[in-house]
Parts: sequence; structure tokens; C-alpha cells
Amino acid sequence: MSRIRSATVLAFLALLAGCSSEDPRLPANLYEEARKLNLEGRSLEARAMMKQLTERYPDSEAAVQAKRDLYLIEAFVNRDMADRQKQVRAAMKRLADALTRYKAKKGEYPFSTQELVPDYLDQVPEAPWGHPFIYRAYVSRPIEDVTVKRGPARQRFNTKFDGYYLACLGTDLQPGGEGLAADTLIKDGLSLAESTFPPVPQPQPLR
Repeated sequence: MSRIRSATVLAFLALLAGCSSEDPRLPANLYEEARKLNLEGRSLEARAMMKQLTERYPDSEAAVQAKRDLYLIEAFVNRDMADRQKQVRAAMKRLADALTRYKAKKGEYPFSTQELVPDYLDQVPEAPWGHPFIYRAYVSRPIEDVTVKRGPARQRFNTKFDGYYLACLGTDLQPGGEGLAADTLIKDGLSLAESTFPPVPQPQPLR
């Protein structure tokens, strides 16, 4: 049903882009379709359709009604976006706290977040829209020099995961983006202000 509805939305938008306004039923049909989307909880799609309607047919009765509805839809979308972003931060904090407790007991971070269940989490948190968070444990200093009293310096290979990256790539699962598509990045339990993670030091141990 969702695919059928999406196809309908695309068809209406195509009509707006390429058809003339000679058919007086088109604005009303478009408004009704947008209203149904909003009732189904698909406010972003409803907002896009109503904006197209008001731009394409500004003098129609449907456009006048759409302008009124847009105020309410915008308020709902903004509130919903803020709530979901808050949920993302809360879920990632639960995960980061569990990782901290795991490291305190095991001496390193887990290779996979599934290792946190059931001792540290009942289940691995996800984003509100059902996408898993991206997790990568790593060794911060894979190779380090060791000074000895006699003889040349030696190198030591470290294998314990003492760092991690945790990311939510937003609703689009792509780097970057705005709104709900924006990224949330955490490095070793702290929020990362940069837009990308620094490269993982090499070579990393095989697990």
C-alpha cells in the first residue's frame, strides 16, 4: 500500500510539473491526496504536495485551504522532528553508557554491540525510524615503540579495542543531510562536532 501511495504522490507531482491548469479538478484532487497523507502520519509528503499546490495554483480554493493547513503541518513536522532527534540522542546515550560499563569490566570495548546483550542492555537500541546505529571499535595505537634499558627499541602490537565510533546517519542512511537526515556522531562516548570521523589508525587487529 505504501508503494502505491508513493506512486500516486509522484504522479500528482508530475502533473504539477508538466500539466496545464485547465482541469479545475486537479487542485482539489491534489489537496485531497495531501490531506489523506497527513492523516496517515506522512506529514512530510503532505507538506511537499501542499507547497506545490500553492505555488502552481495560488488562486484556487484548494490552494487557499492548503495554505491554512500548512501552518499546522509545519508546526507538527517541527515538533515531530525535535522529538525524534531527542529520541536519537537518548538511544545513543544508552548505548554509549553500556559501552562504558562493558569496557570498565572487560578492559576493552566489544567488537559488536550485540555483545552488550543481555548483561548491559536488554536489546541494542535503534533510531526511532528503525535503522540500526553504526558502530566500529578500534585500537587507537595499533603499534607503539617500547623503550628497553639495553638494546634497540622494540615495537609492541596492541590488540585491545580502546576506542569506538558510533553514528546515526539519519533517515536517509547517507552521510551529511539536514533535519532528520542529519548525522549524529559519537567518538569514545563524546559527541563529535566534525562532520566526519577521523580515519581509523592502521593496522587494526583481525577479530
